[in-house]
Formats: sequence, C-alpha cells, structure tokens
Amino acid sequence: MVKIAPSILSANFADLGRDIEKTIEAGADWIHIDVMDGSFVPNISFGFPVMKAIRPLTDKLFDVHLMIVNPSSYIDAFADAGADLINFHYEAETHIDRAIEKIRTRGLKAGITLNPATPVSVLSTILPKLDMVLIMSVNPGFGGQSFLPYTLDKVRELREMANRMNPDLLIEIDGGIAEDTIRAAVEAGVDVVVAGSAVYKNGEIRRNMEALREALK
Repeated sequence: MVKIAPSILSANFADLGRDIEKTIEAGADWIHIDVMDGSFVPNISFGFPVMKAIRPLTDKLFDVHLMIVNPSSYIDAFADAGADLINFHYEAETHIDRAIEKIRTRGLKAGITLNPATPVSVLSTILPKLDMVLIMSVNPGFGGQSFLPYTLDKVRELREMANRMNPDLLIEIDGGIAEDTIRAAVEAGVDVVVAGSAVYKNGEIRRNMEALREALK
C-alpha cells in the first residue's frame, strides 16, 4: 500500500505539536521533516532541536530530508534527535558512500534525494546501498509549488533500475503532490508520497488526507 508522508513544513508552526497529532489521527504513515539551511536552498526551516521536541508525540517513522550543505556533518545530530530515515541530496554531498555508511552505522535507513534536473543515472553505482530514493518533483526550498510532470519519467526509469539492482528500494516523491497528481505518481512507480500544502491547507487535515486517499482509488 502506498504510504503518505505529510510534510510538516506546511503545518501551523504556532501549533506544530497539535497539527502533528491531528496528522497522525488522520492516518499519516510517516512524518516528513524538511530541514533547510538557507544555503543549499533559499529557505530556512527547522533543525534537530525542534525534531527532538516533537519526537515524543508519535512513534511514526521520521523521514528526515536534509536540504543542507555538507549533510554528513549533521547525521549524528539528527540520529540523536530521533530520525528513523535520513535522506540527503546527491548534489550537496561530496563523499556519498561515506555519508551512507555513517547513516547505516547509526542503525537508520539511508536515502538519497535527486533534484528535478539530476538524472537517475548518477545512482548506478550506489543504488544497492540505499533503502530509498526521493525524487523531487519541484525545485526544493519552498512548499506550495506546481508539480513538474517530466519527473515521472525519472520515477519510471528509477523503478526499472531498482528492479534490476535493488528490488526492495522505496521510491518517494516530493513536490506538488495533490489530488490531481498523486495517482499519476503512484502509477509511475512511487511507494511513498510526500504532501505538504495538500494536507495542511485550510487546517482541514483529516478531510485533506481522506481526499488524497480517495484520489488513489
């Protein structure tokens, strides 16, 4: 079954804890945490102190998406704060293998994220080492952007690669996921969908989650 991982970047920061509780009650499978440093991407979000504070609210998997420069330097801090899965950008890390090994040494699942313009072929030598690949379907940095349809071709290509090299690989997609795009993403081969604005718009979290599930039927 397809997993939905609401991105709390789009939640109400003034009442973040309550929004997370509502998200869990509405049936979220994972919690997606976007970490931004204002350098790799233009926006700044939250870091490990916030994640540590919200960790006691749920035992759902914390899917930590590091949109930061030199992500390997922060793996231990996010592991200590309660991450279950850490994925970092291929474009942001010089020593890819070392970063993957560091995540695994902490007992966590390891993932890599690709920006829209980065081809999936760059993963050809490391795909067997990964638990997940996140395909960005918008340019990273801000929520509420429009879905880039050509990224579905990347999902299809990645699924073909994974079938040959790593059949257990999870494929996640993030950016512009809503009622009118979620089905196409899943049909292309996605296992996990990240949805931010589509979940938290208007504060109707349960209703919005139900609409996303309904769109998959």
